[in-house]
Amino acid sequence: MALYTSESKDRVREAVDFLELVQARTELRRAGPARYEGLCPFHDERTPSFGIDPAQKVYYCFGCQASGDVFTFVQETEGVDFKGALELLAERYGVELQREAEDPGEAERRRHTERLRELLNRTTTYYERYLWESEEAQRAREYLKERGLGEAILKEFRVGFAPSAWDRVLLASRRGGFSEQELYATGLAQRSKENGRPYDRFRSRIMFPLADIRGRVLGFGARAMREDQRPKYLNTSDNDLYHKGLHLYGADLARPHATRAGQVILCEGYTDTIALHQAGMRNAVGLMGTALTGDQVGELARMAQTVLLALDADSAGQEAMLRASSLAAKRNLELRVVPLPAGADPADLIQRDGRGAIEAAVEKSVPFVRFRVERVLAAGDDSSPEGRDRMIEQLRPIFATLPPSAMRMELTRIVSGRLALPERMAETLLSSEGANQARRPGGTGGARGAQGGGPSASAAPAQRGGEMTRREDTERAFLALCIASPEEGARALAGLDVDEHFSSGLLRRAASRLLEGDLREPMSEAVPGSVPLESDPQLKGLLAELVVEAGRERADPVMLEVQRLQLELARVDRQIQRARNQESGDISDLAHHRAEVKREFDRAYGRVLEKTGERT
Repeated sequence: MALYTSESKDRVREAVDFLELVQARTELRRAGPARYEGLCPFHDERTPSFGIDPAQKVYYCFGCQASGDVFTFVQETEGVDFKGALELLAERYGVELQREAEDPGEAERRRHTERLRELLNRTTTYYERYLWESEEAQRAREYLKERGLGEAILKEFRVGFAPSAWDRVLLASRRGGFSEQELYATGLAQRSKENGRPYDRFRSRIMFPLADIRGRVLGFGARAMREDQRPKYLNTSDNDLYHKGLHLYGADLARPHATRAGQVILCEGYTDTIALHQAGMRNAVGLMGTALTGDQVGELARMAQTVLLALDADSAGQEAMLRASSLAAKRNLELRVVPLPAGADPADLIQRDGRGAIEAAVEKSVPFVRFRVERVLAAGDDSSPEGRDRMIEQLRPIFATLPPSAMRMELTRIVSGRLALPERMAETLLSSEGANQARRPGGTGGARGAQGGGPSASAAPAQRGGEMTRREDTERAFLALCIASPEEGARALAGLDVDEHFSSGLLRRAASRLLEGDLREPMSEAVPGSVPLESDPQLKGLLAELVVEAGRERADPVMLEVQRLQLELARVDRQIQRARNQESGDISDLAHHRAEVKREFDRAYGRVLEKTGERT
């Protein structure tokens, strides 16, 4: 590999403004005479642990132990090797690099690559000039204008036009001293199958140069202008310079804007990308008509941590989104979906409704997983138990990708509201446990059980691990509702037997503390006879969880009563089961009491449905 002199490397290091370089990736603030700190660009964190010394031009993260100098910083953020980092910095800061003596074979390969790049750049300039100066390109200029694209933005993207004659580029390149082999190597020419003669590969087409991250042209995407031309889009084939799965259209222009914004917009085509840039969305890149690859996702990750998918909502767009999701998960990227009208792409939307329409759509972007959930809910049939069961089955694989989180809670809430299910039941049905329950002989059939009072209406004993988890979920939900409705919660708690109604020592400690203290200040240390929370970290953690959950709940005394009655049903069921196991005599009193509680539960649950307007 060609090497640069040590003096060249030193000049580049001296020229780099390290503070400016790093601030393009993360916001920094002064934290000492020779130190700036901020959130680490190499791992996800909320408290700054990343620091730099701008004078020494080094960095270190106390969180993930990432460290290095100006060159390693560029290597890690740009995904290049040392040579690439040196060249990028030299180009950015205007330093001329001097090479050491290199191997003759390596020198020849470098010169060959440089000539191919020169040929592509010359051809791009020729296509550009032909678009704006030739009479033949009049129809192409009209088409681009009809698409709402102005001359200034088209020139920035170096858009051009290939003439219809079969040998214009071929002859011009020969006059410039380039060989037929170099024309073949760049994909600008190909041989005739009939007589073996070379001819221009691109003819009567609008030419979109495809560049690397440094703006160097590697190939072309070409759109046909005649009705009888096939294919409609013709791209440069893979060669020594161009590999279609490695690059994104417009990345060289979008990268600085995406880095500053912390977001990059991904759309499908060339005109979409150009239209978004013209509309002020300078952080947009295009897929170039290929399936999204891992290398392209890596390119997106080096631009920003949030990717906005502005793709068509058709099957191809959906497939691209799903692939993006699986690839992005490996890089800790946040995916959001920009809602587009059916059948419209970004360029169409901008042309039809103006710049404000696409800005509003971007503003309304939603997390990808939420987009998938809402599509299932919008397309499903919730008018029958069978339809709701099918929707649950479709949603379950989506929820399987979600760890316990605020997002999962929010989506569970959306599903429960749409399907008229208690939130805890919705969570159970959407879990893998819910799938097992649906398959179990004699199971409730998923969402069908909602109208009959839910799992707690059953007299089955709480013996299996899954049922114990559901019992604890119900108990936690009840305590959170007590905090959300302090006055009603205090009365409800006072009517329970902590030892009988709660299943674990931790939940009993939490219930006792809430009963003895003030539900308006659940984390208060001023609870008579209670140990300090600091000495019981499990209890402190549970109370914190309940407080957060209560903050998401609407104060609803009716739902609180439903949950209280579920606890009472579960308690009576356990008493009945113990009496049966011990053969301790008549259980008719217990059965009678259970029937009364069940009637109260049904009435309370009916009031919940009436309040939401979903009772049939």
